[in-house]
Amino acid sequence: MRTRILGKMLNTEVQEYLNCNDIIIVPVGTTEMHGGFPLDCETVISEAYCLRKAEACDGLVLTGLPYFYAGATASGRGTVQVTVRQGIDYLGAIARSLLRLGFKRQVYMSFHGPAHMTICPMIRDFYDETGVPALYMDCMIQFDKNKDLLTDFLNDFHSITVGAYKVMNRLEDVPLVTGYQHTTPQSCAPFQDLFSLGYQSAAVGYCFGENGDHMSTPDIPDVATRDALAERGESLIDAMVERMDMPHVVEQMRKLEEYGHENEKKYPWMPSAWNNR
Repeated sequence: MRTRILGKMLNTEVQEYLNCNDIIIVPVGTTEMHGGFPLDCETVISEAYCLRKAEACDGLVLTGLPYFYAGATASGRGTVQVTVRQGIDYLGAIARSLLRLGFKRQVYMSFHGPAHMTICPMIRDFYDETGVPALYMDCMIQFDKNKDLLTDFLNDFHSITVGAYKVMNRLEDVPLVTGYQHTTPQSCAPFQDLFSLGYQSAAVGYCFGENGDHMSTPDIPDVATRDALAERGESLIDAMVERMDMPHVVEQMRKLEEYGHENEKKYPWMPSAWNNR
C-alpha cells in the first residue's frame, strides 16, 4: 500500500481496502507539557505504535486525534484540556462514523495515562448501541507485560518517545535541548497515598504544582544523541508490537463479534440486541 494512514489516502484507495478488509486502528493522544519533548509526544507515541500494528495486521490508521483529557498537566500553559465527557462524545461520534464506512474492527490505543477514562466508556456504550466489539489496548499495560525487553524503564520510555518520532518521519521535531533532566520528586508526591487508591489519574482530581512534575526528560545536546535514542526506541516499539500478535488480536475480534451475535439471539433483552431489533 502507498500509505496506511487514512487521511493521506485517496477515497478510491479506502474503497479498495474496504472491499477486502475492515480494520482501523485509532491512536488517541493528548497535547500537554512534557519536559524537553514536544507537547504532542504522547500522541506521536500512540501513532507510531498504531502504524506498526496496522502494518502487522493489514489495517489502516486514523491519525490526527491529539486533543483529549490531559489531566494533571492542565497547569501547563501549553496543555490543551478537554473534559472527559466531551472526549467520550467526540470519540464515540468518530467510532460510529467509521462503522458506517465499513470499519467493523476498530482498535483504539493510547500511551496517555488517563486515556482509559475517555476510551473505555465509549467502547462499552458503542457495543451496547451497535453490537460491534471495539477494542482498547492500553500502552501502559503493554509496557508492563514487556518489562523483560527494558533495561531501564524511564530511559527506555524516553527512547521510545524519540523512536516514535522517527517512525512517524518527524525526528527533527524533537528539539536538541538540555536542562530538563532532574531528580526532584513531584510536588504532589505527599498525596501518593490517595493516588494509589484508584487506577492512574482516575483516583482523585488534582493538577501538578510544578512544570517539572511532568516530566524529567534526558538531555539531547546533539543529533548523535537523538539518533541513538531513536534507534533504541524504534527497536523497542517493533519488538513490543511483534509480541502483541495483531493478526491474532483482530481474528479474535471477529470471533468475539460472532459470539456476541449468538448471545443476542439467546438474550434479546441485551442492550445491543434490543437497540438493533
